[in-house]
Amino acid sequence: MTKEQQRAELHKAIWRIANDLRGSVDGWDFKGYVLGMLFYRFISENLTDYINGLERDAGVPDFDYAQLTDAQAEFGREVTVSDKGFYILPSELFANVRARAAHDGDLNETLERVFRNIEASAVGSASEDDLKGLFDDLDVNSAKLGPTVARRNEKLVKLLSAIGDLNLGTFSDNTIDAFGDAYEYLMTMYASSAGKSGGEFFTPQEVSELLARITVVGKSEVNKVYDPACGSGSLLLKFAKVLGKENVRQGFFGQEINLTTYNLARINMFLHDVNYEKFDIAHGDTLIDPAHWDDEPFEAIVSNPPYSTKWPGSDNPLLINDPRFAPAGVLAPKSKADLAFTMHILSWLAVDGTAAIVEFPGVLYRGGAEQKIRKYLVDNNYVDAVIQLPPDLFFGTTIATCIIVLKKSKTGNAILFIDGSALFTRTGNKNKLTDAHQKRILEAFVCREPAPHFASLVEAETIADNGYNLSVTSYVEAENTREEVDIVALNAEIARIVERQAELRTKIDAIVADLEGSRS
Repeated sequence: MTKEQQRAELHKAIWRIANDLRGSVDGWDFKGYVLGMLFYRFISENLTDYINGLERDAGVPDFDYAQLTDAQAEFGREVTVSDKGFYILPSELFANVRARAAHDGDLNETLERVFRNIEASAVGSASEDDLKGLFDDLDVNSAKLGPTVARRNEKLVKLLSAIGDLNLGTFSDNTIDAFGDAYEYLMTMYASSAGKSGGEFFTPQEVSELLARITVVGKSEVNKVYDPACGSGSLLLKFAKVLGKENVRQGFFGQEINLTTYNLARINMFLHDVNYEKFDIAHGDTLIDPAHWDDEPFEAIVSNPPYSTKWPGSDNPLLINDPRFAPAGVLAPKSKADLAFTMHILSWLAVDGTAAIVEFPGVLYRGGAEQKIRKYLVDNNYVDAVIQLPPDLFFGTTIATCIIVLKKSKTGNAILFIDGSALFTRTGNKNKLTDAHQKRILEAFVCREPAPHFASLVEAETIADNGYNLSVTSYVEAENTREEVDIVALNAEIARIVERQAELRTKIDAIVADLEGSRS
């Protein structure tokens, strides 16, 4: 079986679990149970593999952490928490809890205790904030699972069994890829089925990869990567795929305002085997209370901020003096915070860095405060490129969004406009950027050469004369796909048809006259 076939089988098994077990629980709510249990299995196997590896390297070839008593295991707690960020006693490992589950009449209480103990193992350590609340969405006592404890436990047994049966291999067989892929698949499927309420936090993988690749053109490693509206963290983690996580030297930084999604982002980091000291995901409102003042600037920034979200804006007198927003001399509208995120990102971008931001199309051409912010960006030569994406790529909206690329160290003052609106393949009920589509956009971005109906390099003065309009359609002429008509040939054909029509009418008249003559 090929790797792709194995992945397809894994996807089918995961989706079957999600549908078969959820019962009366809404699919979007049930994701917390599937993802939480997947996370529980992952950290159990991750820890076991780590400890077993240390002992076997020390000359104990048959060592198996899962077989120790809890008392025997206590010796390794302190050093393991320091290295891994958490600790799980052997009796509380996923495999051992699962083995006893069917005969545990207090399974819900057992799981609640296990999850509480895992989080408690990090208290007082550097990883405390990274572990806190990670199991909050896995409420084993929720009435959604069933009206009685017995019914809830019955569902929990099935869930443990189903997640345990998933063929995720072993850690020596690159299990991490399987866990991470399972997570990404679940996120995609849940976002797709949940519509706007669930899709707004998740950027399609192919768009995430394009953004990451744009920001690291010409680089094999970067210092730090950042996303001020990181959602489930999938966009940040594309740097691990594009560069390799070891080549993001100081790690992954992000902030997320939604508590549930913030938890998903941290789980996502663990499931992709990004250890706690290599990521810093914060909970809160980036625009009002940014969490990473001490960590900026960032060499690579990617983001898909919420479209046209509200923010205090001019109602908060402190914001106009905030060093992130003050340079433009005006704040983004209270009903449209899009360019507030853009200004925040620019402020925290390193001098030699690149930012790639998904934007709602209105920010490219609307007047008022947004036009003044665009003027600031263009006049100070911060806009490197604007890329039009196809419609219907994102969950929860069919709108054709765009990417704005920012740099602080451009070599010229021209802005590259790329029209990728026709680069898509229809897959299911959404459009998709294929690898070939991504490659074409990236090649155009790198070479910065005009291409008919696809790419245009426009001087800043021209954009200023056009009212600082940054809409791609204003600078890249659309291809005329209508069939060209040869007027001379068309007129000749019409004349021939008219002549032939006259001949036929004369013949018909003669036939009619002949018939009338024969009657008389």
